[in-house]
Amino acid sequence: MKKLSKLLVYSLVLLLAFSQMLIGSSVKKANAEETNKVEDLLIYQNVPEAEYEVKDGTLQLKALHVYREGHFMIASKNLIWESANKNVAVVDQDGKVKFTGQNGRTFITVTDGVYKDRIALDYKATPSSKEKGQKGKPESEAVVTKEEGKRYDVIGNAISKMTLEEKAGQMLMPDFRTWKGSNVTEMLPEIEQLVKKYHLGGVILFRENVVTTEQTATLVSQYQEAAEKYGLLMTIDQEGGIVTRLQSGTDMPGNMALGAARSPEIAHNVGNAIGEELASLGINMNFAPVMDVNNNPDNPVIGVRSFGEDPQLVADLGVAYTKGLQEAGVAATAKHFPGHGDTAVDSHLGLPEVPHDKERLKQVELYPFQKAMEAGIDAIMTAHVTFPKIDGTKAISQKTGEEIAIPATLSYKVLTELMREEMGYEGVITTDAMNMKAIADHFGAVDAAIRAVKAGTDIVLMPVGLEEVANGLLNAVKSGEISEDRLEASVKRILTLKVKRGVIKEENPVSVEDKIANALEVVGSPEHKQIEKEAAEKSITLVKNESALPLKVNSDDHVVVVGNTYIGDLAAAIKKRHPNTTVIASTSYKLTGAQLEQIKNASAVVVGSYTFSVSGRSPSNAQMVMINQIIEHADAPVIGVGIRNPYDIMAFPQIDAYLTQYGFRPASFDASAGAIFGEFSPTGKLPITIPGLDGGVLYGFGHGLGY
Repeated sequence: MKKLSKLLVYSLVLLLAFSQMLIGSSVKKANAEETNKVEDLLIYQNVPEAEYEVKDGTLQLKALHVYREGHFMIASKNLIWESANKNVAVVDQDGKVKFTGQNGRTFITVTDGVYKDRIALDYKATPSSKEKGQKGKPESEAVVTKEEGKRYDVIGNAISKMTLEEKAGQMLMPDFRTWKGSNVTEMLPEIEQLVKKYHLGGVILFRENVVTTEQTATLVSQYQEAAEKYGLLMTIDQEGGIVTRLQSGTDMPGNMALGAARSPEIAHNVGNAIGEELASLGINMNFAPVMDVNNNPDNPVIGVRSFGEDPQLVADLGVAYTKGLQEAGVAATAKHFPGHGDTAVDSHLGLPEVPHDKERLKQVELYPFQKAMEAGIDAIMTAHVTFPKIDGTKAISQKTGEEIAIPATLSYKVLTELMREEMGYEGVITTDAMNMKAIADHFGAVDAAIRAVKAGTDIVLMPVGLEEVANGLLNAVKSGEISEDRLEASVKRILTLKVKRGVIKEENPVSVEDKIANALEVVGSPEHKQIEKEAAEKSITLVKNESALPLKVNSDDHVVVVGNTYIGDLAAAIKKRHPNTTVIASTSYKLTGAQLEQIKNASAVVVGSYTFSVSGRSPSNAQMVMINQIIEHADAPVIGVGIRNPYDIMAFPQIDAYLTQYGFRPASFDASAGAIFGEFSPTGKLPITIPGLDGGVLYGFGHGLGY
């Protein structure tokens, strides 16, 4: 009997334990279901922050599922779309609306069988066509009338349910260029874990990460898959010209080349082509255009990355480029606020200063940024530059122990009082890279991030030590140094940008294979190559010509090309047009007797100069000594090509002819060679002033010759 009762007790215990396990697993299951529970279905275009475009009489509507935890995702399966008035517009089961051309109103509805939403679409006469006296049938346009109500405040709802860690994570944008010494070209488990652990809002890619079109599209897709709730801002510095990250993309000429071309249309087309290539790869934000006014020839970091020295030119071309980029669905970023153009120190290496007062800054440095704001630019990047006349606040340098001025990136007066309050900017503010020495040397990584957020930045770019900075921000909020409201204001701007540009996770994402197939058609397409060619040719600026150009040579005439950096590219472009060409590539800039003899016997000599610093263009620099030696020694015309900086001619003003191409991408070399051989007449105009060594003007802004 006792044995039986013991057996009964054991059985009861086991049964109880098993039932608890069942209850536990069902609770876990219930929790998972609660987390993933859909609470509503909305038409994306009803969200106040969402943008839409009616193109060729069609409008692509999308649906969003809103989840109990506050996040929202693009829904596409098991939906039923209907139009209440098919005489005005019809809709297919993918949400694509086609207007019939008949005036009137329809409501488009969508349902998943549980939730339902609708949006009003009107097709009616445009206000301008109703003006009295206009004959013929009035023109009509499609107008979208959004539904209103708290239901559509998906951003406010999301923020109200985010944890503090999630809010801080949205503001962090690290880079993963390399991992354990190797370039990151595919998703690694360790990186995926970091994306999830710190709830990252975005990641910046570099040339090390983006090798081929297929690989880049795959990597970006893997990053988005790793994000748990909210789409990632996948960013890159694809400016064009000397700052071009995509290894498989179209190598567009840079800003100063566009400044020389003097065409807002070309600048728009370049921005749009860059945007289309990035968007096809899944990259949704570009840290471009540079809107610094390069009014200092000694600037070591901006230079040809700027459209030029004239604020109006920079504003006009910068806004055109921005519109092209954003029309492709990619967020644009004006940089480096409040202006990095009038500096002679590289902020990657030191802490530059711009000494001007606010009135002067408004007329020059700030003007393009103000115009970009008015044109609706998505984001603005700060400069690691001090502006003592705006903010004289001092801090103790961790490097020297001395008092130093606070750079703009960390300045409340610059970011909040000037940019937000005075200039009225409401978009996203991002820091420049926080690992640059202007910040990293003088401020600790955590201290710098906290200062930047307190100053008003929304995104901390490339924090030094992700874990330390993430924890440092959280501790600053918990201690009251930074208010949670301050964090939420930034998260609202970041999520607004994501909704505006459609950076939203999808319940049923397009397959990687389909993304790759699309990207292969877009990246490096013939249309983009044509834009690249036109921009390069229109940029070539003929600065000097003593009857040396266009070059007229017979097939047996001997042309010599001399130089060092990128000289192979220039020589290849020349050889394509004149096979009887010899290349002298001199790394030491010391020419042998035999080489000098070749130069003396040549029918024409083309010299490619390459500089990126003030010392490089000094007449005493070895490269410049060699060029002047060639000018003295040659009997034939000597033609100089300024490969990067237009200022090179300062060191060799006696040259017979000089043209400048503003960058070292293939299309620019081809355009220079085309101009040399008279395939087209150069039309570029200097977007900067070339000073003389005596301090005067050698060639003025707007100067440019033709044939």
